[in-house]
Amino acid sequence: MKKNDLIFLSGILAVAALFIFVSPVTGWYMQYNKEHGMIMSFFKFALLATLGEVIALRIKTGFYNEPGFGIMPRMIVWGFLGLTINIAFQIFSTGGPAFLAYLGLINAPEAMKGGFSLLKLLDAFTISVTMNLTFAPVMMIFHKITDTHIIKTGGTIGGLLSPIPFASIFRNMNWDVMWNFIFKKTIPFFWIPAHTITFLLPAEFRVLFAAVLGIALGLILAIGSQKAIGEVVKS
Repeated sequence: MKKNDLIFLSGILAVAALFIFVSPVTGWYMQYNKEHGMIMSFFKFALLATLGEVIALRIKTGFYNEPGFGIMPRMIVWGFLGLTINIAFQIFSTGGPAFLAYLGLINAPEAMKGGFSLLKLLDAFTISVTMNLTFAPVMMIFHKITDTHIIKTGGTIGGLLSPIPFASIFRNMNWDVMWNFIFKKTIPFFWIPAHTITFLLPAEFRVLFAAVLGIALGLILAIGSQKAIGEVVKS
């Protein structure tokens, strides 16, 4: 581990300790998160998911940043995606148990409000499966398109705000990597179990836990991009 890595890790641990062990900061965070959940979702994913991509870049190149990588544009995109993830959480955490009730498990919605039970586990699993098989692939494809656009436009905020050639990028995506790694492996073997755990947590901690998982999300999607060697940006 190099000196830069120690500094980087120390900084992360210091910030985490600030929020965990300093009561006024912890109290402020919990209160503000409760009152302004969407705003906090933007910043949590902007910071943590981008952190995952920075770590992936460090693993690949030995550096935490490089020309054209575009940390700020990536943070903007992840902040926006954080908003959509929070929206999805609200919708699926209600819709999943409601679907089970529709199938005959009439106590499923109520089970989400109580402590651990097999019915709550089934609730959480249903929420995770439905969300990850419908919302997640669309979100991941959108991320890949914006990621490609950021690289092609030099990693600048102005470049991010320029028109995105969605159809062109979509056609030229490496669908072998997207299907065989991102969809086929990470969704069933990581995201469905991880989000099952997420929805077993009290409601006030779910988005926070998801934001922590955002580090893994950024890392996984960045690794998926690196696997697509043949998809290196083309005009």
